[in-house]
Amino acid sequence: MTGQTVTDLRDGETPNAGVSLAGERPSERAKAATDGVERKRGDSAVSGSDPDGAPSGRGPASISASKEAGAAPVGRRRRRRRKNANKSGATNGNQSATAQAGAVPSVPGDRHGDGRDAGQAEGQGGRPAVKPGEKKGRRRRRKTGREIQGRPLAPQKAPGQVRPVSRAAAASGQACAAPTAAPVTGGSLATEAPAVRRPVDDLYAALDLGTNNCRLLIAQPTRPGQFRVVDAFSRIVRLGEGLDATGRLSGDAMDRAIEALKICAGKLKNRPVRGHRLIATEACRQAQNGAEFLHRVEAETGLKLEIVTRETEARLAVAGCSSLVGRDTDGLVLFDIGGGSSEIAMIDLTENRTNRLADHIKAWTSLPVGVVTLSERHGGCLVTPEVFAAMVEEVDAMLDAFIPPALPAFSGLGDRRIHLLGTSGTVTTLAGLHLDLPRYDRRKVDGLWLSNDEVDRMLERLLSWDFEARAANPCIGADRADLVLAGCAILQSIRKRWPSERMRVADRGLREGLLNEMMASDGAWRRAGRNFRTRNQRPSPGESP
Repeated sequence: MTGQTVTDLRDGETPNAGVSLAGERPSERAKAATDGVERKRGDSAVSGSDPDGAPSGRGPASISASKEAGAAPVGRRRRRRRKNANKSGATNGNQSATAQAGAVPSVPGDRHGDGRDAGQAEGQGGRPAVKPGEKKGRRRRRKTGREIQGRPLAPQKAPGQVRPVSRAAAASGQACAAPTAAPVTGGSLATEAPAVRRPVDDLYAALDLGTNNCRLLIAQPTRPGQFRVVDAFSRIVRLGEGLDATGRLSGDAMDRAIEALKICAGKLKNRPVRGHRLIATEACRQAQNGAEFLHRVEAETGLKLEIVTRETEARLAVAGCSSLVGRDTDGLVLFDIGGGSSEIAMIDLTENRTNRLADHIKAWTSLPVGVVTLSERHGGCLVTPEVFAAMVEEVDAMLDAFIPPALPAFSGLGDRRIHLLGTSGTVTTLAGLHLDLPRYDRRKVDGLWLSNDEVDRMLERLLSWDFEARAANPCIGADRADLVLAGCAILQSIRKRWPSERMRVADRGLREGLLNEMMASDGAWRRAGRNFRTRNQRPSPGESP
């Protein structure tokens, strides 16, 4: 031994960084610990003995010193040194040295947040050596999204949730298939051994077979007065084609309607519908063979349709637009321009206002004219300003026969608390033209406000187009290019009779009215309110909605 003073860690002092212990040169041994290179120099390199061969019990202290100098050995090499240290029997000296340095002695089976065993930490203790001034005994924060062992956590799922399957696994067939919906049996959806079975939703269906369109809606009640559309269908069938001239439904028109109704019947069979109502309107009311056609529909599709009166049709149109009437409205004129008839209702909200808009209908009328019948009388392909004026005059004569009673809300029609509300394809087309949509979008059109000037500009724009220009517009299309100006003529006559500064557009009508009345009479919204959270949960991955 030389005459140098050797500082023992057991005295409670900490050597300065870079100072050698027991006369050792730090350039070789510290560098070997820093680079992680294992130099095989016998047991003295890991057992804690000095160069003379005498055991000093301070081998781990040199490692702690190199740690203070900035060395960070790799975990795999530290495990190797730990195993060699156990073989040399220097564990007791290591524990005493690390205890003085503020480290926790290693405990078999102890785990830390850094993903290593207690014996894998620096300094052969459970934790790294503590620097001067650093808080002692503080554990390292656990990494987010990893287990203690360092492996990724398995995805957590709620009870009854189906494990999502990746596209690659589904394509290779290695993953287990998620439960799929089985055919409807007894009005409930059956799945393959579901963990938790969701309650069956109450679904209601409404079908409207009009003179021009066949429409279906299947919806689920949500909050009071509202519902969520589950499935929908709409197709132009032109059932009333040639009806004004012959008084009968043509064979081609009936075939087109039955093909559309077969699709609707398939949708109804695939859904556990609690209640439904299927109606037919003006074409079947007016046709001589209307009842015969309905018998054919029931025989070929299994759907039993009912012919509703014009008064019922007007009430359903009003009921479908209840949510678009604000509290700042005292009165409105609601009109539905159909294919064979046009319903108009005057609504006064100044007295005893309730949530049911249909209860406030004070006067109504149904004009025996629609877009199909009017265009067939005057020609819909080539419409000049003179032809358009003739169509407006014909509708004016029909409206002159309607004399409503005096209503408080309509004492001043120029008031902004009075407005028009249109629920037909004519007004939705004008809204799409006003917004210059590249394709029709119901979300942007439904509820839109149009001023008088905006409506006038759209009418002038349509009159300036020929048939090809109207057919090329994405909001009109070839199926309605010959009908849109006839609808505009009916609208123009209504605007002349009830002048208003603004008009609201509604992309809704009889189907929504049917759903509202069925849900209200069946108490569907009361049941939905009691079970709102359970019924409106998002479907789990792999589960049918």
